[in-house]
Amino acid sequence: MVFIYYSQGVSSLYQDFTERLMSHLALKGTEITHQVMNPATATMHVRHIDEEGKLDIAIENENVKVSYTVERHKKEISKGVAGAVAGAGLGSILGSVLRRDEGLGDALAGALGGAAAGGAYGAYDGYEESKQERTRFATILAETIQEVEDELQNIIEGQEEAKSEARERGRQKIAEDNEKAEEYREQLEDLYGQVLAVQEEVDMAQSEGTNVVKAKGRIDRAEALYKEAQASFDKKEYGTVRPKITAAQNMVEKAQEALSEAQDAE
Repeated sequence: MVFIYYSQGVSSLYQDFTERLMSHLALKGTEITHQVMNPATATMHVRHIDEEGKLDIAIENENVKVSYTVERHKKEISKGVAGAVAGAGLGSILGSVLRRDEGLGDALAGALGGAAAGGAYGAYDGYEESKQERTRFATILAETIQEVEDELQNIIEGQEEAKSEARERGRQKIAEDNEKAEEYREQLEDLYGQVLAVQEEVDMAQSEGTNVVKAKGRIDRAEALYKEAQASFDKKEYGTVRPKITAAQNMVEKAQEALSEAQDAE
């Protein structure tokens, strides 16, 4: 008999699902052997108390499909006894006891052999489809699959929340960057105007014979800092734009001071 279960929406965590399922089952007293693990499928033999079978685990679309094939369990044997009695007949069992001087259990076992061969288990058609007729391990497996699915759904929800938060942080950063970009653009335009104005003053003073070496060196340095700030702005390296703008503005002020000192010295 085969029991089939689907764990909904967890195929993206298939490896985690398989490992957790095996771990949970082991903690519940299940012996797991002959594991064959592949990227999208797994098979293994399971034994729980007096029940044995095979597990097949595979990805199916967005879900994980778990098939449990029962190979042996106590309930089958007990129902087989009833089938054997009905199929072989009480008389043949008693006759066996009388002929061979065996216990009733031995005679019953002998009768069961013939009854099983004759189809005494035919009443099990559709057995796996009835929830009420689950084997003990099939019930444990169903509960365990649900436990693992709940754990993974919590993980998936957490991942989705993290992605949502990351997207929100991304939107906020874009908005902040746009705001900074506008602010820096205005500061760069203002700085460029200051540099040009002082350069014109220096050139004019030089044409009038004033010693502008010191002032020119400083305004040239201010222009270089402006260009560095503009390059950082173009690359959206906003963390370095403001310091370079500040340094350039300081150099413009020092160039103006040097020019004033040179003009006063005449």
